[in-house]
Amino acid sequence: MLWYCAFTWFPNTTREDVTKRVFQQHEAGANHPERIRGWYNLAGGGSGFLMVEYDSPQELTAFLQPYMDLMSFDVRAVYPLNYDQEIQHIRQESQKVPVGSSSRS
Repeated sequence: MLWYCAFTWFPNTTREDVTKRVFQQHEAGANHPERIRGWYNLAGGGSGFLMVEYDSPQELTAFLQPYMDLMSFDVRAVYPLNYDQEIQHIRQESQKVPVGSSSRS
């Protein structure tokens, strides 16, 4: 399962705190780079998001917990969509709506 993990550093967290922890976890083999599908920082620093793949929320939590004293996380399960397939699906669904009906209440 793919997980979107937005992070925001706590106010007193420094770049040195984060880089030290990332390196410690890397050296311990706990970052599992093979599971990280994307790692993005937002302009200005102090926040960003990861896209990671884990089979269970328990595995994901074990991955994130070592960082929870430095930053907060907003975690959501996500799934990919294929644009062309979605347009086709919308087109098919719109053809099922009877003429003259309105979706407004």
